[in-house]
Amino acid sequence: MIVVGLTGGIGSGKSTVGTMFQNLGVPVYNSDERAKCLMNTSKKIRKELISLFGEKAYLEEELNRAYIAKKVFKDADLLAELNRIVHPQVRKDFLKWAKKQKTPYVIQETALLFENKAKELYDRVILVTASKELRIERVLRRSESTREQIVARMNNQLDDATKIKLADYIIENIDLERTSLKVLNIHGRILTDC
Repeated sequence: MIVVGLTGGIGSGKSTVGTMFQNLGVPVYNSDERAKCLMNTSKKIRKELISLFGEKAYLEEELNRAYIAKKVFKDADLLAELNRIVHPQVRKDFLKWAKKQKTPYVIQETALLFENKAKELYDRVILVTASKELRIERVLRRSESTREQIVARMNNQLDDATKIKLADYIIENIDLERTSLKVLNIHGRILTDC
């Protein structure tokens, strides 16, 4: 089975592209969604996050995401510690999930694939891109984040020019019809390699 990484900066449209692959019958593991789930259900992660952030890390048994986001996006070292705690557990969860799939290839959607130096974990990597302004506009529409918070998050990610050199396939996600055609093309190319 081929393991494909799907990545891109905040607001690039990774999830939109992931859904397009799912519609083609490809299982897609959403790392962000699973990380949120694991941070609420894993006793190991909970214990380490409380140790790192204090008791305010959780409110009524749920992860206090706003509190943690405020802390990490101003402190690169704290963000690295958070990632060190969560990402290995997400990776274990993904591998367990992937073993259950019965398809020629699976996709793991993960925002920080290159930042975490995880390229070697994948047979292929798809990068989703869009202009910085379009990405900011998308995130402003879907969340309560401020422009400043979004830009701070972007600054914690590698720029697209760097990622393009590392990716196997690039999808510029500006027009949904063109994005869909690109997804079909990449899907066919990956199936040919299987």
